Order: sequence, then structure tokens, then C-alpha cells
Amino acid sequence: MSSARIVVVGTGYVGLTTGACLASLSHQVTCVDVDEAKVARLSAGRVDILEPGLSELVARGLTSGRLAFTTDARRAVADAEGVFLCVPTPMGAGGAADLRAVEAVTAQIGDVLPPGCALITKSTVPVGTARRIADLIGRHDIPVVSNPEFLREGTAVSDFLGPDRIVVGSDDEPAARWVADLYAGLSAPAVISDAASAELVKYAANCFLAMKLSYVNAIAELCERLGADITSVTEGMGYDRRIGRSFLKPGPGWGGSCLPKDTHALLRIAESVRYDFGMLGAAIDENIAQRDRIVAKIAGAVGGTLAGARIGVLGLAFKAGTNDLRDSPALSVSSVLSALGAELTAYDPAVGGEIPGMTVVDDPYQVAKGADAIVVLTEWAEFRRLDWAYVSELMHGDAVVDTRNLLEPRVVLDAGLSWQGVGRPRARERVSA
Repeated sequence: MSSARIVVVGTGYVGLTTGACLASLSHQVTCVDVDEAKVARLSAGRVDILEPGLSELVARGLTSGRLAFTTDARRAVADAEGVFLCVPTPMGAGGAADLRAVEAVTAQIGDVLPPGCALITKSTVPVGTARRIADLIGRHDIPVVSNPEFLREGTAVSDFLGPDRIVVGSDDEPAARWVADLYAGLSAPAVISDAASAELVKYAANCFLAMKLSYVNAIAELCERLGADITSVTEGMGYDRRIGRSFLKPGPGWGGSCLPKDTHALLRIAESVRYDFGMLGAAIDENIAQRDRIVAKIAGAVGGTLAGARIGVLGLAFKAGTNDLRDSPALSVSSVLSALGAELTAYDPAVGGEIPGMTVVDDPYQVAKGADAIVVLTEWAEFRRLDWAYVSELMHGDAVVDTRNLLEPRVVLDAGLSWQGVGRPRARERVSA
């Protein structure tokens, strides 16, 4: 396909990545946002989102003239061939996706879209949204297309430019194939479907991953009770090609901007057609239970009571490689610790500022000063490289609770500390090679 004129509405995580990457594929892209200050920063090449490669793509797009930013949505779409909706769809009342932003943008631009312009939902939306948008617009000359994103924070640029698949759905098949052709420069299979199927793919994929994570956390709990080691168990599982190695690492629970809202949204979708999706509900319950198990593990490490205990927290972002705190398991665990009376000092290499219930510092060693226990809650690689002997000198207690199984137990043990992971034998005196 030759260069297409594309508008991306929304410059959040998905929108900015989508716009910058489409510009890198030689399309002419205008990104729209209502935040004037943000548009000014982006127009100057300043990117607030921590995402490898994104700032560089934005800079190249601006330099080439293929990428621009504006607050004027109606003017931007006046000559567009395709408009991507990349606006927030947060969890609303009862767990259903909140579509107010999608509906507001549709109402704003619907009457000025050029005939034949494809209106494309990139945001994660419930099944039936494409039909709902078409009804809102009330124009038979505007095809509505679903093109869900599968971007992981920390690898979003590489995920966009090297995708496993491209999913495009519409009740207007030529429009769906035109959207698929926008990615013609990428080597990936394209799945062309009806709109409802494309909308369901994203939920089906994310909820499967959530259930897989809940499952491995439950197996990790069994390992602790049965004297098994989760690293050996998941290694044995991972060689099975039907299962694979991804999403087999236990931790403090799953979170982030997608899995919590998507699992609840799919439950509501299932309820709307009178289907009891018990398996998905159990995965959500297991995730809450995992947080509580982690809190209990930390309480046990400091003698059974958290009231007055000084806890050093390493990691606040929901995963390494991002500064995103949305539904972060680290914050979820920390909030419970604080509510139970623990005094928290926290460090994260990508997160600063004030966070209720804790003191956030800019040096990882500061969390160790006088701490009864250190808790690793985000899997930042730099935590492995800390001087644990120095950490031991700074601490009041000797407990290290590694909820990500990130650290080398022997290194922690040799520093005079105890180590406790998730689903692994507790290390106090020796660790087998």
C-alpha cells in the first residue's frame, strides 16, 4: 500500500505508539489529543511515556514530516482515509468497560468524516461496539473496523513492528482488508473476521493470560505446601509446546492497564448473554488471594505482626520497564501493608513523587535503613546488582521477601540475610547449587 492519511485520536500508551509506528511505516499520521500542554510537548519531541524506542520514533516522525500533533480533531479528520480511536476504555460501574470517551469522539467527528473513511477502534471495546458506533454515526458511507492492539508495556514498539498477528474485523470486508494493508510492511499473518469476532479476540487473549498467571500462582502455593520448587515445575511445564514458557512466572499477582479491566469486562459481557463464566471469575478471585498470601508471607517474615514494622519496598510499577502504576500489584500489596500498620519506604527506578501510605526515595539503599524486612515487588534487573552485604548492614532485621523470585538466593544468604521467594524453599542457612 502507498502512504495513507491516518488520524490517531488519543496519545496515551496505545495511541502514541500506534501513531509513531504507522508514521515509521511511511504513512502520514496526525495524532489528536485534548491536552494542549501534552500536544505541545509531543510536537517538541518530548515523550512522557517510558517505553524503549518510542521517543526515537516520535523524533524521526517529526523530522520526516510524517508525524504531527494537534488538538483540533474535526480539522484533522477532514481529509483522513482512516481514523484510529485510541481513547481510554476504563473499568466502569460493575466492571463493564466505560465507553464514554469512544462515544464522545464519535459524536465530535462523525459528521465531518470524509465518505469512505474507515473509523477504526484500536481501544479495547466490548463485543458489539462497532455496531454501536455505526448506529451513533448514522452514516452508511463510513465503515467501522475493529483492529485490537496487543502491545505489552516495555516492548510496545517491538510488538507493533514485529507482531505475532494482525487482527482486523468489520462487517465491511473491503474496509477490513484496507486496514490490514496498512501493516503490509510487517511480516505477520493477518486474521480478517467480522467485527464481533475481532472485538472478542482481545478479551479472549488477555483473559487467557490472566488465568494462566493465576494458575501458576496457585501452583506456587502448592509448591510451598508440598515442598516442591516452582522453578523446576514450570521448567518441566514450559518444554511442553502446548503450554509454552510465557506467563509461567509466579509473583504478587497480575495487574497493569489491561488484565484487571479486561477480565471484569469479559465477565460482564458473559453475564449480558446469561453465561456463567465461573473459570474467569475464579482467576480473578485467585489474584486477590495471591495478594493476601504475599501480605501474610511478609507478616510472617517480621514475626507475625505488621503494626509498626518497617518495610523496605523495591519496585512500585506493575512491571519492570515501565513507569505505569495502574492496578500495580506492588501498590496493591503495599496498600494492605500500610493499612495493617507497617511503615513503608519504597524505591522504583522509574517512579517518583508522593504516594499515599509510604515514603518514596530516590536511592534503593535508603529503603534498607532500619528495615525489618525488604520486599521485592517489581522485577527490575538492577535489584539483582545491589550490594546485598551493604543492605544487610543498613537493615535492622534480616528478612528478604522476593515476590518475583528475582534475586540469587545464595547472594542474599551470603550477605547474612534470609531469603524467601514464591513457590520456592525458604533459604536461611544454605542454598543448593
